[in-house]
Amino acid sequence: MKPQPTTAGRRLARAIAGGLLALALGPAHGQQPLDVTASFSILGDFVQQVGGERVKVRSLVGADEDAHAFQPRPSDAREIGSAALVVVNGLGFDDWMSRLARSGGYKGTIVVASDGVVTLEMADDHGHDHDHGHKHSHGHKHGSKAIDPHAWQDVGNARQYVANIAAALTAADPAGADTYRANAERYDGELRALDAELRAAFEAIPAERRKVVTSHDAFAYFGRAYGVRFLSPVGVSNNAEPTAKGVARLIRQLKAENIPAVFIENVVDARLIERIRAESGARMGGTLYSDALSGAGGPAASYVQMMRSNLQALQDALRETP
Repeated sequence: MKPQPTTAGRRLARAIAGGLLALALGPAHGQQPLDVTASFSILGDFVQQVGGERVKVRSLVGADEDAHAFQPRPSDAREIGSAALVVVNGLGFDDWMSRLARSGGYKGTIVVASDGVVTLEMADDHGHDHDHGHKHSHGHKHGSKAIDPHAWQDVGNARQYVANIAAALTAADPAGADTYRANAERYDGELRALDAELRAAFEAIPAERRKVVTSHDAFAYFGRAYGVRFLSPVGVSNNAEPTAKGVARLIRQLKAENIPAVFIENVVDARLIERIRAESGARMGGTLYSDALSGAGGPAASYVQMMRSNLQALQDALRETP
């Protein structure tokens, strides 16, 4: 005769089954997900990768939108005010986000995802001369020079962003610590592999061919990490107006150095780059993703996809003989 479970055994079985069901359903069914507001889409993806189902992420500046030109609405301040956590890039990229959060009544922590990265300084004339090795947590100035805020373009820095975000989520939601740690470790492994892939790909291209022109100066960290030289007609903010002298100098440089391609960016008006292409004779290399992801159906719907899309576009342009 098959033994019957005891009352205690039945209770234990029900408890285990209930626990497994709760795990399967995730926090959306067992508890409210943590409301997190990120300043722009790339940060939003980092938060989602680490937070998984325990977070509900809103990116204030969405896919294919320009954070440099963002104009917040009163409703944005109200929505940020009710968030459990606010995540910004820092380094002067999204200072408006902190002001908006405070005006909306947000009292919590503002997480600066770039804390701890080794930053680059911009030359005063945007002449593409970057000083190395300065570690900054906040601010946009170091002495008289501006700090380049586009640190996520180096995958090594993206790994630091992810570690900072994981720590912040754990502090805000200690019950999810194991989930955040596991997700961050998985994602960090994916980023390590991506970093190695990028390095190997550019090492296979002769150094003298690794030169391109982009719409604005957003790729210095990429260039430092992977040995590519980027030139642009404007500085870190694509709202800056390029001078006629600067554009003419860039066109002369394109011709003199036989730079093979120019690229537009997904968040920038293409007319200036098209003019430079036409006057220099360089080839249009396609679209690079700098400050924003693409939409869900596009080629750069996540950070990893974005970096691979940029790699493919650059490889296609730099491998060919001009």
